[in-house]
Amino acid sequence: MSRLAAGVCLITAHETPLTADGSRGEDVGMTATAFMSVSLDPPLVLVSVREGSRMDDLLAEQPLWAVSVLSDHQLQVAGRFAMKGRISDRLLFADVPYIRGEASGAPLLTGALATLECRTENRVEAGDHTLVIGRVLTAALPKPDSAPLTHFRGRYRHLDK
Repeated sequence: MSRLAAGVCLITAHETPLTADGSRGEDVGMTATAFMSVSLDPPLVLVSVREGSRMDDLLAEQPLWAVSVLSDHQLQVAGRFAMKGRISDRLLFADVPYIRGEASGAPLLTGALATLECRTENRVEAGDHTLVIGRVLTAALPKPDSAPLTHFRGRYRHLDK
């Protein structure tokens, strides 16, 4: 499967606080290369998340999430959110420019090729992953003319225009 070139996305969701003391909750993010369009009518997308991961656990409880399709200048963002044993997500988002989605409350990267906000329609267990199918609630093109960031043979790649 490493021979299949894939686009790179940042999947984000906002974890609500455990207590009602006025704290904001935490943003969570993960790099994904297993993301695809499922249907145009209704607009559905699919992301594959590792079973038992923080994102899998969060999306089991939080139905609203977002996708930022990464452009080639966002290689560091992709690597940062793909690290195993990484630091807290709060620190990972610290210097990443984003806006908060109106429908999902999740971070949407300002330099992305495209952004989507989704609501989970279905979850399907598939081996060691969960396939999360989401209905697209909003879509935008922050940087539509940028080149995409891709993943091929285990490495991030740039496409020539």
